[in-house]
Amino acid sequence: MPDPVASALGLVASWAGRPVTHTRIKGGLSHYIARVETDDGDRWLLRVLDPKIAATGLGLPLNQEIANTVVAAGTGVGARVLHELPGALILEYIDGLTLDAPAVRARIPQVAQAARALHAGPRFANDFSIFRKYDGFVALCREHDLPMPDGFTDWTGAVRAIKETLAKRHITDVPCHNDLLPENFIEAQDRVRIVDYQLSGNNDPCFELGDIAAEASFDPDDVERLTRAYFGTHDEALIARVRLNVIMSNLTWTLWFVVHHGLVAQQRDFDYNAEAATKYAKATGDLTDPGFGSLMDAAGR
Repeated sequence: MPDPVASALGLVASWAGRPVTHTRIKGGLSHYIARVETDDGDRWLLRVLDPKIAATGLGLPLNQEIANTVVAAGTGVGARVLHELPGALILEYIDGLTLDAPAVRARIPQVAQAARALHAGPRFANDFSIFRKYDGFVALCREHDLPMPDGFTDWTGAVRAIKETLAKRHITDVPCHNDLLPENFIEAQDRVRIVDYQLSGNNDPCFELGDIAAEASFDPDDVERLTRAYFGTHDEALIARVRLNVIMSNLTWTLWFVVHHGLVAQQRDFDYNAEAATKYAKATGDLTDPGFGSLMDAAGR
């Protein structure tokens, strides 16, 4: 079987009409991402999609990811899609500052603005629920005998309670990224752009904000600032919804790393178990916090 990366690079050279060089970009754990360049200075981003990611629920089916990437590009938030290849994309190379957690915390208004711009765009090709994703990962772990963290299933009741609480107040789904770790934000030309639509789908915007907060290690004050910046108002119920989604982000993505480690080829220089343990510790810390009951009450109003 031909190497999909080599095949994609050959297609890029054919599309460009000249030879290209490529440099793999580290950071993503799922797909092959590379900067491709020509001798005369043109640069693009090549994204080669791994079908195993969709097959294990770690990402979208390839056609949906491509469709959503095109939609996000149309909002001006995502990278422009320059060419679609079989199982791969050639994207605009955004030359800017890739953010880390402190940089996200320092740019809360700009991050909120980028999220609002994405959410105001056309709907994505699919819907997304963090609760369905949680259930799917638990089922995969049981089916393949993958080791969930000690006591993980003890929180099943709490997850169901959070789901029921959030369902009490309807929030219209919008096109969400759903995986906004800091490295998926790039600051370029005085605005923040959003890349990598591997888990995108129409969803509650409060999950988007909660996921940003979880991935960038926000404290409660940061969560309040982000929620106010996004919604333009101070609403204790909305802040509580976002904080509950921080918990769901950390719990669910704990199992993302377990499933990736167990079912997909691993990067040797990344500690999947340590990442899962960190997220699980954050989730259980919030679930056992004395203020958890008050958070549930506020979110249900």
